[in-house]
Amino acid sequence: MVDHPPSNRMAADKPTRGADRNRTLADQADPATEAMLLPSLDDGITLLDVDRGRGVPILQSLVLDHLLLHDGPAFWVDANGHGTTTTLAQITPSQRLLDRIHVARGFTAYQHYGAVDNLPTAVNQVIQKSTTVTSTSGRQSSAHRRDSSPHTPSLVVAPALDVQYRSDDTLSEQHAEILQARTLARLATYADSYDVPVLVTRSTIDEFTAPVATAANHHLECEQTRMGPRLVGDEFETLVYPVDDGAYYQTTFAYWRQLLTTRATQVGLEPATPPSSTSSPAGVGTGVTADGETTSLTTSPLLDAWTAPGGR
Repeated sequence: MVDHPPSNRMAADKPTRGADRNRTLADQADPATEAMLLPSLDDGITLLDVDRGRGVPILQSLVLDHLLLHDGPAFWVDANGHGTTTTLAQITPSQRLLDRIHVARGFTAYQHYGAVDNLPTAVNQVIQKSTTVTSTSGRQSSAHRRDSSPHTPSLVVAPALDVQYRSDDTLSEQHAEILQARTLARLATYADSYDVPVLVTRSTIDEFTAPVATAANHHLECEQTRMGPRLVGDEFETLVYPVDDGAYYQTTFAYWRQLLTTRATQVGLEPATPPSSTSSPAGVGTGVTADGETTSLTTSPLLDAWTAPGGR
């Protein structure tokens, strides 16, 4: 089965260009802008944890973004309906990307493990088919990266890795843990042998899924905010969100503090030290009371009234 992609770079845009033109556009994008939106997926297992929900659009967006920047197919071992084509078709910038995503679905623990275990067979079949088509058509692949191939895998995806092992009533708790551990071991082997990222998620953060976090080489956390999903990783943090006119919205106070501190340094102004929670209210200047006396004013008019000389 073939299906699955997510939204990429300017998330507010809904590109209508073909996949090749999108990849060219991505190449020409400002690196500073490009790095603001979605994190890159490095080789090894990456665990994506999404708060308040399954995070299907987030997962699909990361996959699509990776495919836009790399040649080669993605192999998706689905569970719990993360590989639905409905949302994929809505967010993909090009339907051609869907042809590069090969999906296997496991509806039981054994089916899921079998799909993961048989992934090398599926990879070999896809390689044989793609190389035959390329040789007979005489067309050259437009490799986006020198180290990527249009035939070999560029990504392996295994969302909700724990679901089938957790819910299968035919398995004892110990057997479920062993089968999940074997699945993790197989995925780690594929990450090493194919030199590709393996993107996984888990349905619940608890003792049963602790081995998933242990096996992961990288960890991404997604927080749902009013402005959009905020992704945080070891070397990435979403700081801005694009809007239709090309501007950007910002939701994290830490970013504004960082920006203003940098600006203050540029103009030779020493950044102010934030007041402690136990200090007195910040002053805003001085004023003259009704009795003609000069007094310091704070940001609270009521407090000024009660602390001014003669105030009640």
